[in-house]
Amino acid sequence: MELVSRVHANNLVKVLKDRPDVYVLSADLTSSCEADLFRDAYPERFISGGIAEQNLVSFAGGLSREGFIPLIHTFGVFIYRRAYDQAAMSVAYPNLPVKFFGFLPGATTPGGATHQAIEDIALMRSLPNMTVIEPGDATEAKGCLELALSINGPVYVRMLRGEIPRLFDASCPMKLDAPRVLSEGTDITLFSSGICTEEAMRATALLGQRGVSVTHVHISTHKPFNNTIIPGLIGPAKYGVITLENHIVTGGLGTAVAEKMAEHKICKKLIKLGLRDTFIHGASRPYLMKKYGLDAMALVNACEELTGSAFDIKEPELESVRIDPVHSQAKPEAL
Repeated sequence: MELVSRVHANNLVKVLKDRPDVYVLSADLTSSCEADLFRDAYPERFISGGIAEQNLVSFAGGLSREGFIPLIHTFGVFIYRRAYDQAAMSVAYPNLPVKFFGFLPGATTPGGATHQAIEDIALMRSLPNMTVIEPGDATEAKGCLELALSINGPVYVRMLRGEIPRLFDASCPMKLDAPRVLSEGTDITLFSSGICTEEAMRATALLGQRGVSVTHVHISTHKPFNNTIIPGLIGPAKYGVITLENHIVTGGLGTAVAEKMAEHKICKKLIKLGLRDTFIHGASRPYLMKKYGLDAMALVNACEELTGSAFDIKEPELESVRIDPVHSQAKPEAL
């Protein structure tokens, strides 16, 4: 698997070279949120607001009213927990083109509950006018910047950093509300998002060898969630539907799929894999994903539950877990 390093950092410099209307804003986490290369290349368009996220979001709203496009860079928790009112009233309510890049989604950091964004999709997708997207690999981590800039309004990006695997063809960039159908089958329809798509891909090949026919759909747009192909992908599933997300099961991908099934009167069993009414603690990503049921083996177990069959798939049979290095270039703030 190809791993691509600091995709967003390099892309900011390249894409924004001839965009004098775009400013990058940081909440004192410049290196941790891969805005340092842009700061060095275009210091006149870089603003550090310090550890004052509420002020920074309000300032971004004012900047956008003057015709600029601000790109806020900080950890996701510091956007939707600390500055939710400002995001709502200073940005979403007037429908301004502020782009929020929220880093450290869910189990991607050992920083513990203070740093892990586990309910951000639920909160941000509930804001009127807000678009919510989540890249799942290096191709989408690169494409999400231009996609966000193309949207006339506020955007929340659930962003990845560091070394990111390339799962999708580089010639097929991220598109708004466009699910990627990775496999087609008639037994189970599986929806995954973010880092959980890599985990799902570890399991689906083995499930196929055991005779389980899976339609695997990668979701990168959480809002809007209106693509017309989604009901048709659910309909043929003989046993039911599974969702797998690096997020609490309330208000995230599983909820969006359930809403879509109810809207189209699709009566099938749905298993939502994700965090269940819990915060998570600090540990490595593979450990956390295994403990909280976000990994490939959790998906295998859910398929067994849904079909009522035992597939005798053991952990060693699954593709080896990728161990991510700590984001060491950013010093202690890199949790």
